[in-house]
Amino acid sequence: MTPQEFDALFDSFHVVVFRLETLPAYDVGGDADRLAAFRAGRPLPERSVRTSPWLARIALSTAEGKQWERVRVVDTPLTEYQEYELLAYQESQAAGERITIAPRSRAIDVGPDFWLFDPDTPEAHAVLMNYAPGGQWLGATSVVDPGGLRALADIRRAALAMAVPLNTFLVEARG
Repeated sequence: MTPQEFDALFDSFHVVVFRLETLPAYDVGGDADRLAAFRAGRPLPERSVRTSPWLARIALSTAEGKQWERVRVVDTPLTEYQEYELLAYQESQAAGERITIAPRSRAIDVGPDFWLFDPDTPEAHAVLMNYAPGGQWLGATSVVDPGGLRALADIRRAALAMAVPLNTFLVEARG
C-alpha cells in the first residue's frame, strides 16, 4: 500500500474510522519539535484545526457526521512518550476524535496496531501498521478479506469495552 493510497482512505470512509495504538512509543518524525518542547517543559507549539491539516480533516469529517475513534493502550507507569501523547490527544479530541485509554494490564491480547475503516459494512477496509521495535513506521498492509476484517472488528469491540474516555483517564490518573 502506498502512502497516497493509505492517506486517501481517510477521505473516503463513510461512517467510522478506528485506530488502535499499542506500542510504548512511536518515532514517526513529524512530532520532533513538539516532543522536544515537552521534554524541556516548554509549552507545545500550537496544533489546532487552524494549523494542522490532520486536525482540520478530523473536524470537517465529524461535522459531516463521521466518527473518529482511538484506543490507546498505555503502560503503568506511563512512558515519557505516552505522557506526551496524552497532551496531543487533547488536541485531537477538541477536533472531534473520540479518544479512549486502556491500561496495558487490562488490554490482554488486543492485537497489532491498525486502522479500521467502516467496520461491519460492505465497504470495510483495514490497514495493519508495521513498526520497527523502536517505533519507526515501516509501512502498512491492507486487509480486505472478510475473515481478517471480522477479527479486527472483534478486537475493536474488545478494546473499546476495556477503555475509558481520555478525560476520565486524566482525572483518575491525578487522583
